[in-house]
Amino acid sequence: MELDKTDLLILDQLQTDATVSNQALAARVFTSPPTCLRRVKALRDAGLIERQIAILNTDQLTPRLGHGLTALVEITLDRQDAQSLEAFELKVSAHNAVQQCYRVSPGPDFVLVVFALDMPAYLALSESLFTQDANVRNVKTFFSLKRSKFEPKIPLFRGK
Repeated sequence: MELDKTDLLILDQLQTDATVSNQALAARVFTSPPTCLRRVKALRDAGLIERQIAILNTDQLTPRLGHGLTALVEITLDRQDAQSLEAFELKVSAHNAVQQCYRVSPGPDFVLVVFALDMPAYLALSESLFTQDANVRNVKTFFSLKRSKFEPKIPLFRGK
């Protein structure tokens, strides 16, 4: 699918607020509501819009939960063949506490962003995903003291 400026404007606007009405979105991207609706459907059908979710405010939510712990975890495996990397990636990606999983190079093989309710929950996760896996050689965890920025928006235009 070829993307034109209108498609990019639609994607940019939806990254900011996916709850905007089709009428309002059409006005923001300078097109008619039927055209806008058709384009959004085409972008979804092409897989460019993966899903729409609510982003929760952890600063507001964690005091209500009583805890909250964000960890950035570097993982190095003993074996880095394609099958071993894929197996580990599938294993950690299936766990609800793992919010993000990146296969990286150079350095560790994976970097994970993990959210646990408290330290015992992180310990249980660590034991089930890392300690019991014979292929895990090294785990290095950094605990977040403060989230200064969180922006899942992908810049679609130069200079933005």
